[in-house]
Amino acid sequence: MANSDRIIGFIGLGQMGGPMAANIAKGGLKLACYDSAGTAALAPEGATACGSIKEVVEQADTVFLSLPNGPIVNQVAEEIAAVANPRTTFVIDLSTTGPDAARQAAKTLAAKNIAFADAPVSGGRSGAIKGTISLIFSGDKARFNDHLDVFNAFCGNPFHVGSEAGQGQALKLVNNFLSATAMAATSEAVVYGLSQGLEMKTILDVVNVSTGANTATKDKFPNRVLTGSFDAGFFAELLNKDVQLYIDNVRKAGTPSDIGETVSAIWQQGIDQFEPNTDFTNIYKFIRDTRGKK
Repeated sequence: MANSDRIIGFIGLGQMGGPMAANIAKGGLKLACYDSAGTAALAPEGATACGSIKEVVEQADTVFLSLPNGPIVNQVAEEIAAVANPRTTFVIDLSTTGPDAARQAAKTLAAKNIAFADAPVSGGRSGAIKGTISLIFSGDKARFNDHLDVFNAFCGNPFHVGSEAGQGQALKLVNNFLSATAMAATSEAVVYGLSQGLEMKTILDVVNVSTGANTATKDKFPNRVLTGSFDAGFFAELLNKDVQLYIDNVRKAGTPSDIGETVSAIWQQGIDQFEPNTDFTNIYKFIRDTRGKK
């Protein structure tokens, strides 16, 4: 089938899925969408709004998933596998689910001769809107190459990282753990610097041209914390989910976990204090106002 004839399906049009699907549609690709929260209101311009997962699977050759967690991904995989006459032959999961959930989804779909790749993304909602996110694909290399036109429509950095289901998820958990660690560690360091009479901007200016620079000092703090906006566009509970998935998988692997145990505990304590849908940059306030009073 020529790529120009291929129909892309997209299930999940939330914080990340919505802008990714919109960029696919803007790229001139044929797109069929579904979201359980109401497709008509969420589908991007130019896309076909479907009334069910079944309808997407009956129309689309390749289906992308962007869903909140592993259990939901596996529920959707079972629904896809149950479709009697699917057009879909390939499912690409953009969600962050953990390796075990990816392997289960791959097994479920393989039983129906539907190929699967886990391809979690990184870059936050702002990156999804701008089309600059990274895609971490684990699956058949030929299928990866065959879908580069789709990937390039919604991401800036598509990577093929392995052929086995779950490898993309493992690398995504590594990335998000490092991001969460940078945010928590920078929060502690900035609180200490402020206690010594330094200004936050001064701390960041020096660190960002020195050896302590990281994603938090270069982006989150100058653009979201220093400004007081706290609007990076990614919910704290979602980052915490990824951190807890990371530490669970580190424990299973038996690799070192001393830092991971500490970071995961801090994020869980923060989540226990936050309202739902709190931006993850608010971990700074939690560390400053709560943990600083121990």
